[in-house]
Amino acid sequence: MFFCTNHLFLRNFSSSTMTKRIALFASGSGSNAENIIRYFSDNCDFSFPVIISNNENAFVHERAKKMGVPSITFSREDFIEGKKILNFLQEKRIDAIVLAGFLLKIPDLIIEAYPRKIINIHPALLPKFGGKGMYGMKVHSAVLEAGEKETGITIHYVNSNYDEGDIIFQAKCPVLSGDTPESVAQRVHALEYEYFPRIIAEIWN
Repeated sequence: MFFCTNHLFLRNFSSSTMTKRIALFASGSGSNAENIIRYFSDNCDFSFPVIISNNENAFVHERAKKMGVPSITFSREDFIEGKKILNFLQEKRIDAIVLAGFLLKIPDLIIEAYPRKIINIHPALLPKFGGKGMYGMKVHSAVLEAGEKETGITIHYVNSNYDEGDIIFQAKCPVLSGDTPESVAQRVHALEYEYFPRIIAEIWN
């Protein structure tokens, strides 16, 4: 089951036949990044010129290599300061940014340069179970500990606070008796893979 919220946040790109150049940011495995790239493989309206990570050992670099997509790592210090990354994005003529399992805070310098053109996916129904340090299995464990009957995903614009940007879309799934963080994660991942590319296409088409 799913629902969309605040449809007026959708379609903030002007209509254009030009290809949207989107940078993917990922810190870990990169399964969402790969799913997004494969979803748009036959769509000339979108391109993904680069994957950016904060972890040179992240498996996302292996995925990028297999797909023929350049990937690059910037240090934590680069993400705190922001200017080096912003210059790189501008050199690559990046139109928008998608955070696909990215764990660091986006610097204000980049947020200001890309107003309402940076989106994130969070593995819970915000505003619950969000904020600094809430990612991956930590989120699913917190959902179970709180006795929630449902969880899901939230896709939202990125602002200067963790997980507090305007919500674009949410999809729900049940939390079942006997669930573990791992079983909840499987259900949530299925929602991510199904809806994240579709929402990217909707808001920036």
